[in-house]
Amino acid sequence: MDLILLRHGKAEDYHPDGDRARALVDKGRRQAQHAANLLAQAGCLPDIVLTSPLVRARQTAGEFCETAGIPGPIIQDWLACGFAPETALSELTAFTASKGVMIVGHEPDFSLLIEHVLGVSGGSIDVKKGSLACVRLHPPSRRATLRFLIPPKLAAEPDF
Repeated sequence: MDLILLRHGKAEDYHPDGDRARALVDKGRRQAQHAANLLAQAGCLPDIVLTSPLVRARQTAGEFCETAGIPGPIIQDWLACGFAPETALSELTAFTASKGVMIVGHEPDFSLLIEHVLGVSGGSIDVKKGSLACVRLHPPSRRATLRFLIPPKLAAEPDF
């Protein structure tokens, strides 16, 4: 299975209701749309999109799905900030029938997950807001091959 990771787009710095309520700004919406266009052009759209319950991630996933013309995202509580790589791998076993699964979430969770499945450590991976990454999972080893890691500036149109 290809696991595509989309870090949420640029969001508000502050929300009076707390971190979980921070919403995307216009740049964040454009980042999600450009990610969808890039994967569509490459023929790499996921079969299913799973998202963190936090507002900025849900909005990123929604913009991505709408732009890509695919079914809307499914909220997964385990994708909220702070999941362990083993938790992610365990939860993803429910989706092994899918060829491609996207998760939309947060840092440092994504960097830690990628490092874990690649067998590297020490801050080797940095997933910026709006970045796309893809690893091909090799069950049952729980290891992976990095297919791509695209920073937001390369995934975006030139107006960024």
